Amino acid sequence: MLFSPFLSLFSFLALALPVSSSAIPNHHHRNRPTVYLLRHGEKPADRNNHELTKDGYKRAECLRTVFGEDSPFDIGYILAPRVKKNGDHRRSYDTVHPLAKDLGLSVDTSCKRNHAKCVGKQIKRYDGEGDILVSWRHGRMTDIAERLGVEEPPEYPYHRYDLVWTIPYPYDKVTEVWSEECPGLDEKGHSSPLKIQA
Repeated sequence: MLFSPFLSLFSFLALALPVSSSAIPNHHHRNRPTVYLLRHGEKPADRNNHELTKDGYKRAECLRTVFGEDSPFDIGYILAPRVKKNGDHRRSYDTVHPLAKDLGLSVDTSCKRNHAKCVGKQIKRYDGEGDILVSWRHGRMTDIAERLGVEEPPEYPYHRYDLVWTIPYPYDKVTEVWSEECPGLDEKGHSSPLKIQA
C-alpha cells in the first residue's frame, strides 16, 4: 500500500478535531412523534354558524407563527375532523389550514368529530417525519387523549381557546399545558407552562 502524506494528515485531523454539535442531525423524530392537541379558534354564539369569528381567524393566523417553519416545532402531520356538507365541524380545519399551507401539508380529515378512536389510530399509524398537530373540538380532546393512552387526562376549560396539550410518546401523560400567546387574544398571565401529570 502506497503511503500518502495527504491521507495521513486527513486521518489525523478526522481523529483529532472535535465534531461540531450543529453538524450532527437531530434524529429524535426517528423514534415516535410528540402530539400537540389544541382547540379550534373562537366560535360565534350562533350554533348554526359553523365558521370562526374574527378572533378565531386571527388565531389561525397566529398559529402560522407558533408552529411555523421558524418556530421551535417541526410539524409533519396535521389532523382535524371531517367537515360535513353543511359546513359543520369546519372550525377545526379552518384553524390549522393556513399553517398547513405554509408547511406544504394537507390536513387529514378522515376521522369524524366524535370518533376519538379513529384519531388515536391515525396518530399511532403515522410513521413520517415531524410531530403531530391535532385541531379538534374541546369537548372531545379528553377522549382523544384517553384513546392515545393518557390516564386521567384533564378537561379543556370551556372559556379558553389558547391552550395546547403536549403529549409525548408513549402517550401516557399530558406533560405540559401551555398558551399559544397570540397577540391581542391571550393574556400574558396564561403563558406559564403548567405540568399537570408528573
